[in-house]
Amino acid sequence: MTGTRRGVGFAMVATLVALAGAAHGEGLQAGFWKVTSTPEVNGNPAPVQTNMRCMTPADVADLDKTFSPQTRMQNISCDRVEHEASATSLKWRFQCTGQLTMDVSGAFQFETPQRYTAEVNTKASIGDQQMNSRVKIEAERVGECP
Repeated sequence: MTGTRRGVGFAMVATLVALAGAAHGEGLQAGFWKVTSTPEVNGNPAPVQTNMRCMTPADVADLDKTFSPQTRMQNISCDRVEHEASATSLKWRFQCTGQLTMDVSGAFQFETPQRYTAEVNTKASIGDQQMNSRVKIEAERVGECP
């Protein structure tokens, strides 16, 4: 991808990574979480990102709202084509069309109330340019919010 198109594509992936990194759901405890994201873009490792996040009881109350990506993006229309949720896992998939075509899937495993893992995969294209990314996520509750 070149120029503005590459910027739009990477911005979309960054948004999805941020959403995934903020993930939390039913069965998880509110508190201070360490979220480590290990991305790969077009088969190449990208820098590992570690973020700390305070999750309130309201944050952990709505599984779908928290885990599903935003589908209202400028010049892009997305449809949820897969959705499966339980107390210990969540899987979803969105297909998006517009200036940028994307197929985005996420799979989250809630291992304990203090730990979850996830993987988010994105296939995006603009014209004849394509980008594939995978982000592996590990999150652990480290205590109460400051």
